[in-house]
Amino acid sequence: MKKIFLLFATVATLVACTQNAVTGRKQLNLVPEAQLQADALTQYKAFLSENKVFSTSTNRDAEMVRRVGTRIANAITSYYGAQGKGDVLAGYQWEFNLVDSKDVNAWCMPGGKVVVYTGLLPITQNEAALAIVLGHEITHAVAQHSNERLSKEYLLQGIGAVAGTAAGTSQKANIFNAVYGLGSQAYGLKNSRNQEYEADHFGLLFSAMAGYNPQEAISFWNRMAASSGGNKPPEWLSTHPSDENRIARLQGYMQEALSYYKPISK
Repeated sequence: MKKIFLLFATVATLVACTQNAVTGRKQLNLVPEAQLQADALTQYKAFLSENKVFSTSTNRDAEMVRRVGTRIANAITSYYGAQGKGDVLAGYQWEFNLVDSKDVNAWCMPGGKVVVYTGLLPITQNEAALAIVLGHEITHAVAQHSNERLSKEYLLQGIGAVAGTAAGTSQKANIFNAVYGLGSQAYGLKNSRNQEYEADHFGLLFSAMAGYNPQEAISFWNRMAASSGGNKPPEWLSTHPSDENRIARLQGYMQEALSYYKPISK
């Protein structure tokens, strides 16, 4: 039985490995993107119904979140359209919401459903820093990091071959909830360190394309580091990079990002 599973896992991996149009890296994608977006939309609606969402018509911060997010989404759409890769965003219906929570958090689900928590805004402090965060989170979605993580979990649990069938519905739901941390304050995709670096890199480019100064990323992550008070686990115990390593990588991406940067006309 073990040999059969190993054979299945090898075949599934070879068949499902594709080159990501955003990052250029090969990744495992067992789940149809349309299915993943549908599952994400269900969870997104449930989340909004259980939390206080600020209206963009009455709350300036909510309007800022919508405005910054829309600019980044438009920049990404134009960029991939010009490259003939518009299908990267197939099925995306962008939404940007500000939710009342002290958590320092933001996330983007497949299909373009984005949430920012009010607890993040005292650290972003300005639109450019918010753009850095939104670019990062949107990259996780458009680079199909969630599909990659879910696929690996399916494969590990031996249900890769039935990822799109009713036979695995209950188990799939449990894996989806575990990957996204549903029902917990740590809501959002539990990404690997490599995925975090990819989101930093391309998120920096996308925010620059949208007209936001990418150099704000350094100041923002310094503020994030200060806000933790040093109470973070060492990098090897965390799926996220250390603040020092993240900032060093961002500095390495900076010249590329600046080549895309054209300030927003006032």
